[in-house]
Amino acid sequence: MPPPDIPAPLAEALAGYLRHLSDERRCSAHTIRAYHGDLQGLLICCAVLGATCPDDLRIAHLRTWLAQESAAGRSRATLARRTAAARSFTAWCRRRGLASTDAGERLVSPQVARVLPTVLDRQQADELMAHAAIAADDGSAVGARDRAMVELLYGSGVRVAELCGLDLASVDRRERTLRVTGKGDRQRTVPYGRPAAEALDAWWERRTDLVGARSGAALFLGARGARIDARVVRAVVGRLSREAGVPEIAPHALRHTAATHVLEGGADLRAVQELLGHASLATTQRYTHVSVERLRTTFVQAHPRASSP
Repeated sequence: MPPPDIPAPLAEALAGYLRHLSDERRCSAHTIRAYHGDLQGLLICCAVLGATCPDDLRIAHLRTWLAQESAAGRSRATLARRTAAARSFTAWCRRRGLASTDAGERLVSPQVARVLPTVLDRQQADELMAHAAIAADDGSAVGARDRAMVELLYGSGVRVAELCGLDLASVDRRERTLRVTGKGDRQRTVPYGRPAAEALDAWWERRTDLVGARSGAALFLGARGARIDARVVRAVVGRLSREAGVPEIAPHALRHTAATHVLEGGADLRAVQELLGHASLATTQRYTHVSVERLRTTFVQAHPRASSP
């Protein structure tokens, strides 16, 4: 139960939003707990400032809350995640008719120090995908596009240039495969999973919202209707990773992450070579070194005699 110092209409909105995350977005219990904690703190602050229902929420309330969180010593990554939670909640309230305006629409996420890891672990990857789905709840075509791009980058391991080069005809939605043109104009067929398929289907339905004179057959479009640019994809992946509270990454890190997780799951090295479109097996073998180093780190941390002389 929400604490009694949250007015009933705000508490009911919070409970409804959490049900939305669980039942419609199918977020993990970990993600729901994180959003619950963030938004509970926000609504307590807003209540102190005089808000009694979602329609009372104003951007000044949200900014005051973030200022208090910053003064309390929260990290930039935590502040970025809480900003994203607030924006997602207020957008949901607006869509559900609980508020006449979206108080968080102009709320700016704080910049997080740039740390570009080679690989996300599985929990971090799950958190990023969950946040991309929640961010797409704003109902916009751009939100649906961004979620589909992130899911495909991780779900297929394609390069950012390959993603940008996809056409509508490159996708076999029934077989869940992509026909990709890689380096040296080499073509390959790459599978993708059900989460990526769901995200891609949602974008497919909204693509017409961005179609313009320069769209052509491009699968992913920019805000002005032209084929998506790699710089836009990098900005999207960086922003979503910051907001999700995981280490900030570039699109190529999702390719590294996909390869590492597939190998850790027991895939054959040559199958991964084909998946990634590497001309040389030696290029693929570097991912085995990443996996070995991750295993070594886990072993040293977990085994009582790992550091014994």
